Amino acid sequence: MKTTRTVQKILSNYEGETPGVKANLARIMMNGKLGGTGKMIILPVDQGFEHGPARSFAPNPPAYDPHYHYQLAIDAGLNAYAAPLGMIEAGADTFAGQIPTILKVNSANSLIPDAAPKTQAITASVDDALRLGCSAIGFTIYPGSSAALEMFSDIAEMRKEAAAKGVATVIWSYPRGEALDKDGETAIDIAAYAAQIAALLGAHIIKIKLSTDHLCLSEAKKVYEAQHIDIATQAARVRHCVDSAFAGRRLMVFSGGAAKGADAVYDDARAIRDGGGNGSIIGRNSFQRDRADALAMLSKLVDIYRGKA
Repeated sequence: MKTTRTVQKILSNYEGETPGVKANLARIMMNGKLGGTGKMIILPVDQGFEHGPARSFAPNPPAYDPHYHYQLAIDAGLNAYAAPLGMIEAGADTFAGQIPTILKVNSANSLIPDAAPKTQAITASVDDALRLGCSAIGFTIYPGSSAALEMFSDIAEMRKEAAAKGVATVIWSYPRGEALDKDGETAIDIAAYAAQIAALLGAHIIKIKLSTDHLCLSEAKKVYEAQHIDIATQAARVRHCVDSAFAGRRLMVFSGGAAKGADAVYDDARAIRDGGGNGSIIGRNSFQRDRADALAMLSKLVDIYRGKA
């Protein structure tokens, strides 16, 4: 596999990393229709764990089958496919070597009482990722939760083990918990803070949500206003989050969120592109559409990230 200069430049930002980690990052960045561009689209399918099967797959019943998602990601020319252990195991042999995979190693579910601290159970291991040929592990943290420090400790240890074994780490950094209300979960100062935390924990790829222009923390708000930090547009907020992850020295992709109209998905992608983000990690907005619509939408997203739409 020959890497492009763009990918080589990105890899040069990961100083001190093992050759194995860099090789796996290169596999993800060089795969699919966006291969070599520094942009990525990843299909994540952990929603069955998070929301339950009917909420996740009933809008498009073929998506109950794990093979459907592997094939969708391959046929759409995506960079990678991310899922929990059972989903990856259900197709790992059939689709071995056809698309880089990311093993989601922790998960939550909608049956946990609302009063419980926001956290996730570790449900897979680095050795599982190696056994299944995965390029990376994926781990969710909840900045803002009373359980956040334990989550930080868990991923610090798993990231250390993964790096030693040549496996990259993707961190889903989702502000959530007792310290935040709903507006705070998507506030720009909190999103930027979440990106910084993920970078400091050693994430090779950071996944965050797109943010609003709301400012949650009073002390941060003073700085945003005094320094005239531009948060007026979605592209500006993306740029600020990218800056917060070592001035763009870490790959950053943005969640597609709940299902919405195609035009909104395209607008989000343009804002990510224009703000210097590396791409989208888009689940429900792809697999909840029928296959033809999903492939058409993902094809247009590729064009957007290539600057053609």
